[in-house]
Amino acid sequence: MDLEKEWYPYVSPFDPCPPITVKTYVIPPNLYIQFQPPGLPQYPPLQALRCGTLWPVLYSPYESKHC
Repeated sequence: MDLEKEWYPYVSPFDPCPPITVKTYVIPPNLYIQFQPPGLPQYPPLQALRCGTLWPVLYSPYESKHC
């Protein structure tokens, strides 16, 4: 499931700044799950603390584009 989407903003011919032609954003994975199904796999407790969620299907890591 691709959680990163692209948006193409309007570029004005009168804008004095260099245009940003493509912007990206991340969709939270919980938008694709209507309810929690029974028997959903879970992380072990220590890994769940590191990931910030108990369920791997809801894990969405932050990847900086500036590093």
